[in-house]
Amino acid sequence: MSIGDGSRTSLPTSGLDRLALILDRFRSASRLNLTELSRSTGIPRTSTLRMLDQLVRMGWLRRTGVEYELGDTLAELGALSLYRGSVDRVVTPLLRELHLVTGHVVHLGILDGKDVLYLEKVGGAAAPHLQTRVGARIPARSSTIGKALLAAGPLPDRAAPDSDDERNRRRSGVSFGTCAAGFGCIGARVGSLGGAEVGLSVSGPMSRLKFDHRHAAPVRMAAAAIAHYFDLAGATRP
Repeated sequence: MSIGDGSRTSLPTSGLDRLALILDRFRSASRLNLTELSRSTGIPRTSTLRMLDQLVRMGWLRRTGVEYELGDTLAELGALSLYRGSVDRVVTPLLRELHLVTGHVVHLGILDGKDVLYLEKVGGAAAPHLQTRVGARIPARSSTIGKALLAAGPLPDRAAPDSDDERNRRRSGVSFGTCAAGFGCIGARVGSLGGAEVGLSVSGPMSRLKFDHRHAAPVRMAAAAIAHYFDLAGATRP
């Protein structure tokens, strides 16, 4: 009889192996409760509960009522792993070039649910007061990258332009806005990587950031170059 049938004859003795056994159950189900996890793994209910509590504290799982689902930490690690493993060596030099051309901080991020998750940050020394980091997430509607991705559509949470000026800017393929006190941002959609929408942005002091072709054009060109590499790497685009 297999572990999935409730047998404990081949149950791993290592705590790490047991944690992996629990996490593996989420390959075939988005949400599971304590009883389902204990029964399918063969791990005693009290031990399963103890490990679930540990996984929730670590951010690997999230608890909603009596059910558990994969947490933000695993999603972030998965996204970073996908990025580092497939495009880092090609994309990072393009981001560095964009930083050199504009003189501003460059971010690359993906749309993860209602948030933008930062995959890369280049040129942080140019704006030490801009408190962003790789692995951080912010609400998409508060992010210039997020606004560019939501406006690109067709996405279920598409952001609606609120003025003719904003509508024209979005048609140009970029999004403009403020991203922190005293800082402006220009963002653009790149494409799709592993099914996730990817965008980039430049951020700099309002007194130095140019909301016109001088900085918008390099952002568009960098986004197009990265999108071309995604195509060559086999990434799918909607």
